[in-house]
Amino acid sequence: MKSSGLAVIAIGGNSLITDSRRVSVENQYKAIQKTVRHIADVIESGRQVVVTHGNGPQVGFILRRSEIARKVAGMHPVPLASCVADTQSAIGWQIQQALANELKLRKVKEQNRGKAVTVVTQVLVDSDDPAFAAPSKFIGEFFTDEDLPTLKKDFPHWVIKQDSSRGWRRVVPSPKPQAIIELDAIRSLLANGFNVVAVGGGGIPVIADAKGELRGIAAVVDKDFASRLLAVDLKADLFVISTAVEAVCINFGQPDQKILGRVSAAEMRGHYAEGQFPAGSMGPKVKAALEFLESGGGEVVITCPQNLKNAIGSNGGTHIVP
Repeated sequence: MKSSGLAVIAIGGNSLITDSRRVSVENQYKAIQKTVRHIADVIESGRQVVVTHGNGPQVGFILRRSEIARKVAGMHPVPLASCVADTQSAIGWQIQQALANELKLRKVKEQNRGKAVTVVTQVLVDSDDPAFAAPSKFIGEFFTDEDLPTLKKDFPHWVIKQDSSRGWRRVVPSPKPQAIIELDAIRSLLANGFNVVAVGGGGIPVIADAKGELRGIAAVVDKDFASRLLAVDLKADLFVISTAVEAVCINFGQPDQKILGRVSAAEMRGHYAEGQFPAGSMGPKVKAALEFLESGGGEVVITCPQNLKNAIGSNGGTHIVP
């Protein structure tokens, strides 16, 4: 594989929180520092990168604080769209700072390639998306049976469902991304040599009214699908999905488990149709990968952060090609 070109790298939650006992902002930054070393390897090899990231736990923390403040001090709740915006800017700042520091340490300067910047990104969704009629994405804290009357009174528009046997939780729709609102700004920054952090948490979901005016909406856009759309729009030759495992497997956890190295989109599509990749884990990643290739993308690599450099150099990870 050639070493030059644009790579969109979608980093997962394991790149932000590696230990459930260490979830503070300071610990999150330490985890990010480790991850950006591997991203810096990619930049040092000659590529320009756009980094996208998840934000599920961080949005949960904000919602939890908001709920405590509502109960204790009567404070107003924080809208979900604002939570996504808050985490985009906070996590993006940590990534851009850590990455810029790492690139400066390595003396990577040519053509501004040693610089990184975050774009708080809105993602347009269709108000008629079927997801709005069937909210399914659990967010926020757990509630008890005793909480339900108050919640229904204070938040009549909320949809609340039982999350297995663990209690009641709010659910919101997860519509498909239609357009990246800040795409031109991202393109401009890339044209000027910057590495960009964008579409954090799948982007801030917005809908357009009859006049074309945008407004935030309570929904969650899947990070991998939004990253795929961005990679297609930017005509990236490489889409990298960083996750907790070094490579994708079929028959995962079974005696006949098989690691997928270099695989065609047709073969991967067959494994997907067989139900090899659960919706709650590898499923969205594989689907996003296939959609990227179907839209003309060159190659997808799925691997863990510490294997990024080797995998992009064709040594390890799962490579999906047209």
